[in-house]
Amino acid sequence: MAFVTGLMLVDAPASALNNAGSVPGARTDNTVAVKAIRTPQGVYPYVSAQSFRYWLRTTLENGDWGWQRAPVYREEKVAYTDANPIRWWDDDLLGYMRSPGTGSAAKKRRGEDPEYQKLTSLDKDSKGNDRTVTRASPLRVSTLVSIAPVNLTEDFGTMSRHEGEPVPHEHQFYRTTLKGLLSLDLHAAGRFSYRQKTGFRNLDEVRVKEAQRNGLEHNHEQREYILSREERTRRIASLFDGLAHLEGGAKQTIHYTDVAPSLVILAVTKGGNHIFGHTVGTNSRRVPELKIEALHEAMAIFENDILSPVYVGWVRGYLDEQRGELKNALAEGGRLEQNKAKIVVDHPRIVLSKFIEDLKKPENSHWLD
Repeated sequence: MAFVTGLMLVDAPASALNNAGSVPGARTDNTVAVKAIRTPQGVYPYVSAQSFRYWLRTTLENGDWGWQRAPVYREEKVAYTDANPIRWWDDDLLGYMRSPGTGSAAKKRRGEDPEYQKLTSLDKDSKGNDRTVTRASPLRVSTLVSIAPVNLTEDFGTMSRHEGEPVPHEHQFYRTTLKGLLSLDLHAAGRFSYRQKTGFRNLDEVRVKEAQRNGLEHNHEQREYILSREERTRRIASLFDGLAHLEGGAKQTIHYTDVAPSLVILAVTKGGNHIFGHTVGTNSRRVPELKIEALHEAMAIFENDILSPVYVGWVRGYLDEQRGELKNALAEGGRLEQNKAKIVVDHPRIVLSKFIEDLKKPENSHWLD
């Protein structure tokens, strides 16, 4: 099976992209803290994987790449999507769990709610309860964590557009580079199981019948239905278009931050282990650094596992000196000279477009097998 294995850096020059609520014991009652990991080495701000996935979802929904968003239904204590990956692209690539409440009051409310009636219906068990359908997300993402520990800054401000005493408030922010990993299971994209196993019961009988009506390929041995290669490719391409244009983050009105990747490294690989996780670290000044030797080692050790070019998207103006060092390493006599034909270096949007172009080529159709 093949995976898109990627690493990304987000430049956060003065940001508060994911917050954690108030700070106990702060000098003002409404001091807002950023999410951070505290270690003996220092404080590492982070953006949760949930927040990153939210940024990606909303970017995709607001873009013009044809993304088909699943409707969301809210009960008193739970919320879920339609859970129909045949229709909805985010149910397909980002996973779901639809498990409605079984209480009589909840069932009555659903039965009387016209919004719920718009959702794809579910199988019933022997007691008349809706049966759960689930799908493990083919897209896996890590927490975006500061590449080095930082000293958090606390900014003091006031609301003073009124008569009387101003209202003080504070919030934390930071200057750092955030590093995250992602992996997309290409085999799982557009492939829906009806096995009776948590995470693999993507389709119930209602959805199986819809798959049959829509002419999806049926793999009886594996108990799954598969979209056409063209449709699977279209959905994956849209996902990576969204990544290239990523928007989101908290406190953008006062800490405007471009969260689209300033540096991205990705390739199609065999297996889901991340081969690029240690190719970017920090130098002695705690500045992000591409580890040329680590990249060389990864390409040598995993030579037979890398199925595509290694796409390196690097924004000019961000760590230009190191971008130049990569170019030198790829030049004649450089450490990566033998990999020159295998590494594509350009702006992140251009290399992600190149990946999408390669994904659509007939000779690369085996990536989806």
